[in-house]
Amino acid sequence: MASFSVAVANFSRVSPAHTSLHPHHNLLQSQCRPLFLSRHSHSLRYVPFQQLGFPNRRYSGFCLRKGLTLPRGTEARSITTRASLTDISPNVSLEERQLPKGETWSVHKFGGTCVGTSQRIKNVADIILKDDSERKLVVVSAMSKVTDMMYDLIYKAQSRDESYVSSLDAVLEKHSATAHDILDGDNLATFLSKLHNDISNLKAMLRAIYIAGHATESFTDFVVGHGELWSAQMLSLVIRKNGSDCKWMDTRDVLIVNPTSSNQVDPDYLESEQRLEKWYSMNPCEVIIATGFIASTPQNIPTTLKRDGSDFSAAIMGALFRARQVTIWTDVDGVYSADPRKVSEAVILKTLSYQEAWEMSYFGANVLHPRTIIPVMRYGIPIMIRNIFNLSSSGTKICHPSVSDHEDKQNLQNYVKGFATIDNLALVNVEGTGMAGVPGTASAIFGAVKDVGANVIMISQASSEHSVCFAVPETEVKAVAAALESRFRQALDNGRLSQVAVIPNCSILAAVGQKMASTPGVSATLFNALAKANINVRAIAQGCSEYNITVVVKREDCIKALRAVHSRFYLSRTTLAMGIIGPGLIGSTLLDQLRDQASVLKEEFNIDLRVMGILGSKSMLLSDAGIDLARWRELREERGEAADLEKFVQHVHGNHFIPNTALVDCTADSVIAGHYYDWLRKGIHVVTPNKKANSGPLDQYLRLRALQRQSYTHYFYEATVGAGLPIVSTLRGLLETGDRILQIEGIFSGTLSYIFNNFKDGRAFSEVVAEAKEAGYTEPDPRDDLSGTDVARKVIILARESGLKLELSNIPVESLVPEPLQVCASSQEFMQELPKFDQEFTKKQEYAQNAGEVLRYVGVVDVTNKKGVVELRRYKKDHPFAQLSGSDNIIAFTTRRYRNQPLIVRGPGAGAQVTAGGIFSDILRLA
Repeated sequence: MASFSVAVANFSRVSPAHTSLHPHHNLLQSQCRPLFLSRHSHSLRYVPFQQLGFPNRRYSGFCLRKGLTLPRGTEARSITTRASLTDISPNVSLEERQLPKGETWSVHKFGGTCVGTSQRIKNVADIILKDDSERKLVVVSAMSKVTDMMYDLIYKAQSRDESYVSSLDAVLEKHSATAHDILDGDNLATFLSKLHNDISNLKAMLRAIYIAGHATESFTDFVVGHGELWSAQMLSLVIRKNGSDCKWMDTRDVLIVNPTSSNQVDPDYLESEQRLEKWYSMNPCEVIIATGFIASTPQNIPTTLKRDGSDFSAAIMGALFRARQVTIWTDVDGVYSADPRKVSEAVILKTLSYQEAWEMSYFGANVLHPRTIIPVMRYGIPIMIRNIFNLSSSGTKICHPSVSDHEDKQNLQNYVKGFATIDNLALVNVEGTGMAGVPGTASAIFGAVKDVGANVIMISQASSEHSVCFAVPETEVKAVAAALESRFRQALDNGRLSQVAVIPNCSILAAVGQKMASTPGVSATLFNALAKANINVRAIAQGCSEYNITVVVKREDCIKALRAVHSRFYLSRTTLAMGIIGPGLIGSTLLDQLRDQASVLKEEFNIDLRVMGILGSKSMLLSDAGIDLARWRELREERGEAADLEKFVQHVHGNHFIPNTALVDCTADSVIAGHYYDWLRKGIHVVTPNKKANSGPLDQYLRLRALQRQSYTHYFYEATVGAGLPIVSTLRGLLETGDRILQIEGIFSGTLSYIFNNFKDGRAFSEVVAEAKEAGYTEPDPRDDLSGTDVARKVIILARESGLKLELSNIPVESLVPEPLQVCASSQEFMQELPKFDQEFTKKQEYAQNAGEVLRYVGVVDVTNKKGVVELRRYKKDHPFAQLSGSDNIIAFTTRRYRNQPLIVRGPGAGAQVTAGGIFSDILRLA
């Protein structure tokens, strides 16, 4: 290694000859070449500050030379650095090979999260090695957080904050530690040597920036790009260690781009292709690990591809190689039909056309930047969006529409593929009768907008030419309005324009789908859904290509609007394969209801529900084509086999000709409920009245709901609370439309409703309990009802639906089972001993009666105070809870909208028919 000096000097009187090295010396520092070296000679040259974008201050340029001396009178500051002069001899001869292009190449791109740790780098290497493509090009980003760390170095250095030195040490430590984890021997030594060389050179450059107090964009891009260099080198060495013919590529040697603005560049494909062919002729290999994000200008100045640059790098490389496919690896399963953070039922889209993907990206879907699609679209190269942390997910394929339609039959009826939103916008409306028929008005409007550098998101113009409105970011609207008022001052003063109006706090909602153009009624359906959700549309835009329909709504209405239209356009298969678990009272009633309604559903609604299996505790009945529900009881006796849950699930889900499958759990078994997560993960819908899963341990519940949100499958459980009453759906509807729940109070037990509705007129409590037991209202052991545990489970379900993170143990429960009777050996013994405690219950009843009140056993979710309770309460006789009869349930929702008069849901809350009906309703939601 040789010691060099980087001089920041005033070269006004210095000849460039002072800056040269002996021609046989070759400084191999590819990171520095764009700044200090001629690419076409072996000499080092003086580079003026002005060429790199530095202001013309007291120092005018950089010079690099061994044993640097300057002429007398030249002012300079020197910083010592180190660089190798022996890495490559200038006389080395390499065999040139022509670059093979075409489908033998596959391109992969891994973002910073994917290579964020040593283990993840190993995982990436495994994916690459398992790819059976003949040739592979892999584009990698810097390790997660490294790009931010590099920008921070620049910021500190130009702010003259000397902590940039320790920050640079942290960068060194991060990469050194990672290298020690994944490399060894010569590979480790090679990488560490290059790493230390780079750090030494960066330290010198940062010192120069520290002295100058300024960093140009070129310098910044050069420094920041080192993260990609290091991750690419490490990954290439890991793959090479496994015996693959692998080399790494500094894409600054290949990708040439022309900056068009501060945040945009245009690739020079012709020059890039020539440089790629030259690079490959000297570096033939089967696996190329290329740096993402970074490139060079035509003047060989380092630059970056700006936002989402690594994705763009992969797309450009895919186009240059004419690759078979470009796979972008991320931390999500693919492109969703809507933002899953806003729409819990958003699904992963199996395929998208290029146009659909571009539209969704433009309108806020964050998986891809719109410009990423352009290079591959030209050559029809598919893009795959895959999740590196969930390899079982097939992801989303972006390709030509003909391929998309052929491969994705599931979505032939999905005229709208997805929905996206853009927030924080303002609507500008230029209006006036003097605009009609006046040529150049639109040009003048948008010329003024261009002059202030504002970005127009959407444009809408009335056919009468009376007004033009457009959406811009809220941060730019003030300047836009001022520019328009200035440009049209005379027209405003004389009345030809009536106003330049600004409507703030707006959002855009876009519906995207290539089939919308050939499908009548899509717009009508969209606006009908918005109308039903009480959403006011402020502006509309739709191109004649009809790839998207764009509406502007109030920002506070945006999520509600998104959920409303997504729900309206969700279409699943009309054929559903089902497995019924638990053919007891509720399960058998459901099967009978399915039998009675099957022909009507098929003939009138084109819904085909097929029961492929029935599982009991001891036996099961399976069918390949669907069980004859008119004879299911006899068939179960004749052809039933030993119950096997795993075999049952495999049979129901294995009918691939029916892509939608659902398991209906009609039991109260916690073991069965414990399988829901695995079933949903396999793509099986779950419908159940079983309360055990949603009232079980909180972490399991949250895990289940998270999976539901992330996957295509659905988990419906309306009948867990209120049997057939729409309790859960009402609660969700309130929340999804923007209401805020304050309290939920209700009589949730049909058994206890019956008991306290009849505990009056001098009747003994034990007498009423016995009557309820005889009528079949109670469980075989009435203590199961009187304990209040079942009510507590319903309370915890509603609490969690309301957003409270409570455990069942957090709910205080007032048990109606006298403490001495809790240890009774049997229900018979309990019923015999219960009359001894009648006096205690009678006192409570008489006390309430004397106060003009009644007793009711209720569950309460106090959302405001984040708690719940189950207890016996007293209510005035004119209270809705006092008006019940029989075994009715009643639930009162007190919300921000329904604060003065709660929203009441009342009706039968128990019984096989109504419970089965609630389950049936959930099943139809899947169809």
